[in-house]
Amino acid sequence: MDGVIRTVVGYTGGKEKNPTYRKIKDSTESILIEYNPDIITFEDIIAEWSRMHAPDSQSWSRQYRSAIFYVDEEQKRIAEETVNALKGGSKGKKIYTDIEPVSAFYRAEEYHQDYYRK
Repeated sequence: MDGVIRTVVGYTGGKEKNPTYRKIKDSTESILIEYNPDIITFEDIIAEWSRMHAPDSQSWSRQYRSAIFYVDEEQKRIAEETVNALKGGSKGKKIYTDIEPVSAFYRAEEYHQDYYRK
C-alpha cells in the first residue's frame, strides 16, 4: 500500500515478557505497521484490513485471535466503527475482533518477517 513504510511481524497483547513463536505465552501474533500519515491514514489501513480479514472465524487460541491494537482514542474510535460496521453487514454472524490498547511489542523471529516473499 502506498504510504506504508514497513511492517514488522511480532507479538503483543500479553502480560508476559519476551514471547517467541514456541513460547508465545499470552500474546497474540500481530503486525506493526509503520506508515506516513501524509499519504495513508489509520482509517485507510483498517479499511483494507476489513476487506482482507475474516473476523467471523473464532480463533481456537489467543495466539491467532482477531484483534486491533490502537495507540490513541482516535484509532480506538476508528477501530470500533469498523468492527461495528462489520457486525451490521455480517448477516447474523458473530464478529470475533478484540479492540485493545497496544502494549509492549516484541519482534518475531526473522523467519516470520516478510513471509509472503519467502
